[in-house]
Amino acid sequence: MIFTEKTITLKDGRNCILKPPVPEKAEEMISYLKQIAGETQFMSRYPDEIRKEAEDERAFLNRTLEDPKAVMIVAEADGKVVGSCSVFSNQEKRKIRHRCSMGIGLLEEYCEQGLGTAMLNMLIEMAKQMGYELMELIVVADNTRAQGLYRKCGFIESGRYYHGMKFDDGSYHDEILMYKEL
Repeated sequence: MIFTEKTITLKDGRNCILKPPVPEKAEEMISYLKQIAGETQFMSRYPDEIRKEAEDERAFLNRTLEDPKAVMIVAEADGKVVGSCSVFSNQEKRKIRHRCSMGIGLLEEYCEQGLGTAMLNMLIEMAKQMGYELMELIVVADNTRAQGLYRKCGFIESGRYYHGMKFDDGSYHDEILMYKEL
């Protein structure tokens, strides 16, 4: 899904542009994804698991732009990718196609600036426009900051995956399932 970009002002006064992904910036997107995966333990992938080939990332971004049931919002500040969020269809099965899954990530320096809230609220509105009725997500139980954002935007806990994530050091971490009726 393609949409019109929007400029927001963060709490610290910096401007940030929320816009569709640009496939020609695939290398920059890969760098951003690797950086964010290295900054926090709460992402589902380690930096070395991030897609390495620019052409693969470019193809993924193009598919996302062309998919009427998916959307990705990229946040840029000073011409640099600093955050992203997306919605994807869960299934083609008729019984559950009213549901969508979402994910969001911000570089650490852009957390607590209102960017996550702005991105998630925009994503929720777009999901409604695409006809979704239920948005769901999974968050690591230790990630209280993200849980606060989700609750502020109306998500509620619906269950847990005990030991849903296992880190390289062998430690396990529960995952919380959350949803929001749209």
